[in-house]
Amino acid sequence: MLITPLNCKTQSPYNILTIDVEDWFHASALTEKINSVDEWQSRIPQTLHRVLNLLEEEKAKATFFVLGSVAERFPEIVQTVKQRGHKIASHGYAHTSIYSQTKEEFEKDVKRSLLILEDITKDKIKGYRAPNFSITTDSLWAYEILADSGIEYTSSIFPTKHILHAYGIPQAPKDPFVLKLDNGKSIVEFPLSTVRILGKYFPFGGGAYLRLLPYWYNKWSIKRLNRRGKPAVIYFHPWELDPDQPRLDINLLARTRHYFNLDIMETKIRKLLKSFRFQSIEETLQNSLKTNPTLSQAVHNPT
Repeated sequence: MLITPLNCKTQSPYNILTIDVEDWFHASALTEKINSVDEWQSRIPQTLHRVLNLLEEEKAKATFFVLGSVAERFPEIVQTVKQRGHKIASHGYAHTSIYSQTKEEFEKDVKRSLLILEDITKDKIKGYRAPNFSITTDSLWAYEILADSGIEYTSSIFPTKHILHAYGIPQAPKDPFVLKLDNGKSIVEFPLSTVRILGKYFPFGGGAYLRLLPYWYNKWSIKRLNRRGKPAVIYFHPWELDPDQPRLDINLLARTRHYFNLDIMETKIRKLLKSFRFQSIEETLQNSLKTNPTLSQAVHNPT
């Protein structure tokens, strides 16, 4: 694979806002108690509308990575996201980590999600985020399957190592980049944001990192990236704004990861939306490719 940096630099950068549309029972911290997602009541309709209203109030746009299984069950909420002016992308179908699937299983999962989302939106779905950020050194083969399926960009790599999960590629580029694949196609990767402190890279601005860590740390980290003219990639899940969700009897570490600060997460997000400007990945990508027609041609994988 050949890596080329994607220039997202601007004098006054927009940051990137992404939402992973999955239900509370899809969260990895709850897997010890969730034998089948079908046995639990969904809270997506109310929590997603809460997110949409928050973004509208703060005039922010985002990319929504939607699980195919959620879209299949609630097509109307996908239509609402589109009608509100946001972008729809795939989060796969069943929220299964890539490295736990065969290539055939992964391709089937991706294509199933794309068929559902494209049928609902009547648009070509161009983006993808791996469940649990599961594009790792053991699953880089996923990029070729994604490109062959028509995906033009992903946001699936955390360029750091997680102490509790199998995700992370510490040696990966920290800024958006274009991958020239062995099959002759290209795909753009928007890594999740990290900040360098004392020579090491630490995550921020998303999910548990936004919810559990102090607000000042996340704000400081975004400002540090923006001073370099780089956009931060921020993400969260609708269930993180839902303190009334069911409380399962799970171990202390999992309970802390999943339930801590649910009651103040909306306040934290609102502060960020007031302090910084946010747009979708698609808007950022489009603006970047305008300055490089040759790169634009490669990314769109002409036949």
